[in-house]
Amino acid sequence: MPPSIVSQMLRTGLYTAVIGRSVRYYQSTGSTMDDVAEWARAGADEGAVVVAETQTASRGRMGRRWISDDGNLYFSVLFRPEPDALPLLSPLAGVAVARAVRQVAGLYPTIKWPNDIMIDGRKVAGILAESALSGSRVQHAVVGIGVNIALDVAADPEISATATSLNHASESEIDRSELLRRILQHMDALYLDLRRGCSPIAEWRRWLDTLGQRVTVTHHGATDTGLAEDIDEHGNLLLRVDAGELLTLTAGDITLRAAQGAPAANA
Repeated sequence: MPPSIVSQMLRTGLYTAVIGRSVRYYQSTGSTMDDVAEWARAGADEGAVVVAETQTASRGRMGRRWISDDGNLYFSVLFRPEPDALPLLSPLAGVAVARAVRQVAGLYPTIKWPNDIMIDGRKVAGILAESALSGSRVQHAVVGIGVNIALDVAADPEISATATSLNHASESEIDRSELLRRILQHMDALYLDLRRGCSPIAEWRRWLDTLGQRVTVTHHGATDTGLAEDIDEHGNLLLRVDAGELLTLTAGDITLRAAQGAPAANA
């Protein structure tokens, strides 16, 4: 049997303080998000990671389907953050993925608010954050990341017009273990900075391509169109609607798309 993506990564060396101190690898699992949550309830230390080759019950934001075929990258990370750090975990992960894609694939990714990593307007990676709370205390948080590396998007009509893969975009074969190692190292460095009070928001803002675009958002049964002006210190989107009001939108139950007449590549 060929070495797993995890053993390949560890042979190269994973030099982190928190993220990746414990790693579990599965050839196939239902969901790495669920695996990490179960491990957390059993007392796993912060920074525990679950990596899988395939998932049979993977999910994205708002329960959307996430294709989990062989040859791509699927993993989840356990955090035990302070409450004020909780909304910053998804931006932190977005920055880590964007940095690693730039380094390993030589591509120039952008981030579509709140958590889609894009290459030339097509989604190449997604991030999902879930948490368990007890009153005001965070019991644990799980950040899941899926990266299309070898996915044949043309084979699935549902995503063929909106997604891409790193191998296709770079016209080369990306080293999955190296990409995983770089993402985990960047997550570790950014999380250590966050513990010291240094937010990832400023860098996350620089990767965002949603800002300055006209977008339409659907939230809580309402639909609004306007200019995506900025994000606040928590990563919320500041939308200047056409009537002039400034809305603060959290990433929760929101669907965002390019406004009619706006460039779709920046949606």
